[in-house]
Amino acid sequence: MGSDPYLGESEESMSEIRLLFTGVGRRIELLQAFRNAALVQGKSLKIYGADMAGTAPALCYCDFTRKVVAMKDPGYIDNLLDICRNDKIDLLIPTIDTDLLVLSRNKEKFEKIGTRVMISDPDKVLICRDKNNTSRFFVDCGLAAPMPVNDVDRYVGGFPAFIKPKDGSSSINAFKVEDKEELIMYSQQVEDYIIQPFISGKEYTIDIFCDFDGDPISIIPRERMQVRAGEVLKTQIFMDEIMIKEAKALCSKFRPCGPITVQLIQDEKTGVNYYIEINPRYGGGAPLSMKAGARSAEYILKLLAGEEVKAPKIISDGAIYSRFDQSVCIEEGNGRVSAVIFDLDDTLYPEKDYVKSGYRAVAEYLGRPEYADKLYGYFEEGKNAFDKLLSEIGKEDQLKKVLEIYREHKPQIQLYPEMEKVIDTLRSKGIKIGIITDGRPSGQRNKLKALGLEEKIDEFIITDELGGIQFRKPCDIAFRILQTRFRLPFEEILYVGDNPTKDFVAPMQLGMKSLYFKNEEGLYSKDVTSMLFEANDMKSVVDKLSDLPGGEA
Repeated sequence: MGSDPYLGESEESMSEIRLLFTGVGRRIELLQAFRNAALVQGKSLKIYGADMAGTAPALCYCDFTRKVVAMKDPGYIDNLLDICRNDKIDLLIPTIDTDLLVLSRNKEKFEKIGTRVMISDPDKVLICRDKNNTSRFFVDCGLAAPMPVNDVDRYVGGFPAFIKPKDGSSSINAFKVEDKEELIMYSQQVEDYIIQPFISGKEYTIDIFCDFDGDPISIIPRERMQVRAGEVLKTQIFMDEIMIKEAKALCSKFRPCGPITVQLIQDEKTGVNYYIEINPRYGGGAPLSMKAGARSAEYILKLLAGEEVKAPKIISDGAIYSRFDQSVCIEEGNGRVSAVIFDLDDTLYPEKDYVKSGYRAVAEYLGRPEYADKLYGYFEEGKNAFDKLLSEIGKEDQLKKVLEIYREHKPQIQLYPEMEKVIDTLRSKGIKIGIITDGRPSGQRNKLKALGLEEKIDEFIITDELGGIQFRKPCDIAFRILQTRFRLPFEEILYVGDNPTKDFVAPMQLGMKSLYFKNEEGLYSKDVTSMLFEANDMKSVVDKLSDLPGGEA
């Protein structure tokens, strides 16, 4: 995007919220909910995903990825603390059971460096991690629960029964058994088990979201209509007053921090709700409750901003939601490339040249050519160059005119020679060429004209012309439009850019190939760790593009 000293209400001028998700895995729906919440509220959000292998599919939906050691590694907390400190993380959100207890026990360490952790207190996490404690806690709350035993020889609850690990999750090693013989067999396979009477009836999940003090904001019961590996595939919102009342009783004793999910079975004969499990984190199906109206992602962003959060007024009671799987590419092969889309600023030409050109135009207007160097000096110092200079020379009233000159001037800029040759090479091979750029339309069009690109490319989109700054990258709409114009599958399109903060989120999500031009002289290019695409200097970018086979003429 073109450098502009006054960006108005663009995301560059907003107060940025930074979230780190641990164990990000397949939580794409959850990340999308946060992304949409930021859009709805007009907040600038950066999402960081932590993963041990760097291959989790949800990483494609993060702005930044951070590799971490295993959760059981003694250095795990220090690893996360370093990330939170260096990246100035506002809130850490765990998504799987494995690290809940260790994060809860180290919560104060994160708070000392300015990072909040959305996790309940250790004693509450311990209640959830041991099913024996969970059942007793439900009873203490005045709720019904099937009481477990830990010894197959002591079980007298009748059959069918249910055996599972006392600290299990995702229905792993959980089995329904029909008789004593089966029970004995499974007791030899499941380590540290519990046995409970099997309750026949409809299964429900209650998605609860509380503020940082443990006060509930939303409580959404829903029936688990279809489940796979412990995660819901189809669900129906069921705003049952009894379940909501029982959930409030649980919250009054548990005092959750943020999201928790509670599971229960409603006995088909008696109608009694038997509570069986608490997960003090976002459940896999939590985004379904958000779609029904309990938008907890929006609540979190408001809480972090110190804004008032109110309980949702409208919930889509009775709505049925079904989920599906979708693939993403986490490592690119050597497939066909029929089109290349370029970013503009600092990818095809040096953006600093545009800034210097604009400063020369302003200096000429002010009648002092030497002001151009002074303005650029302020720019390099990170100061607002125009405010600083005009204040010094007593011409603050000229700000509006100076900005107009800078934004509308005819820039003196040139393509990188290597990039000009690459574009000509691609054109000769029949490979389609496009440009997607952010910024004020008049300024970006002046750049395209000055660089002679209007005659060299097939398609270009200035995102601000699509309807405003909300369409700037990482929004994917411009990429979808070009794909439609090219009439090519996303897998045959390569995107080249220099800004790791925003350039590559949409291409990766859409399944495009990506090439990061690590421009050492660029304004936004930077060192990036654990990205899902390879960083390249100018030579490697040129070599890669020049080696592409011919496209369809």
